[in-house]
Amino acid sequence: MKNQSVSDHLYFLAFSGYGEKQPLLSIVIFLIYVIGALGNQIIINVIYLDTHTPMYFFLCALALVNICYPTVTLPKLMDILLSGRNSMTFVQCFTQMYLFSALAAVKVTAMAYDRYVTICKPLRYHLIMNKRACVLAIVGTWIFGFINSAWFTSVVSKLLLCHTKRIKQFFCYVKAVADISCDTITFYSSIYAETFSLELMTFALNVISYIRNILHIKSKHGRQNIFSTCTSCFSALIIFYGSALWAYLRLPLESESLDPVLSRDVANCSPAN
Repeated sequence: MKNQSVSDHLYFLAFSGYGEKQPLLSIVIFLIYVIGALGNQIIINVIYLDTHTPMYFFLCALALVNICYPTVTLPKLMDILLSGRNSMTFVQCFTQMYLFSALAAVKVTAMAYDRYVTICKPLRYHLIMNKRACVLAIVGTWIFGFINSAWFTSVVSKLLLCHTKRIKQFFCYVKAVADISCDTITFYSSIYAETFSLELMTFALNVISYIRNILHIKSKHGRQNIFSTCTSCFSALIIFYGSALWAYLRLPLESESLDPVLSRDVANCSPAN
């Protein structure tokens, strides 16, 4: 990351106005984290003791990601709230950005494929989703997520900061850093292309395939049962993808006050929640 000034720190301002309430806020956030981590750990333990179908294997993997996901941002957030040190070095920022982006890419991919097979190929589910296919799907999503994140982090690390080094955020993620840079043409071209191909197209294809197969069911009762099963998943996906798409596709420096809210939604929402 190149900068016109000597300082190699970024400053996070999301909680700068809370003052004396920051210690109390840190306790609340930590308790929420602990409750979420314990809930996901219980899911992992229960599935480990009694695994029924490959679907539970994916739920276990998703629960593990849900534990790691907030863990990436929590330590520095606690430091900001408890000590008031709201700065982060570029190395710390890019490390956090890399891990956060990688886990975000891993979060729903394998689970989406499993749900597609369950709904669209129910009679062939156990044939398609065997142990080997499950392992390959999980490993593939992790490899893709970390490679894709490495590319994005590399692109951002080459940007030139010229606006400010103050970010209205509580953690370091790709779009927040890009918004305060001045060399963004290549970055936004890349991120728009990837967002369209990996998020918009993937989400649209999943929704279209579900709707098409639901409509092919002749029984009205069976159609209602499958639709009710999909409703909660669709709701979570719409919130997750909607927040992510708005956060990444909006113009630089547009609606800065919404950034912490959008990033919180992206960080906390998943189909398993």
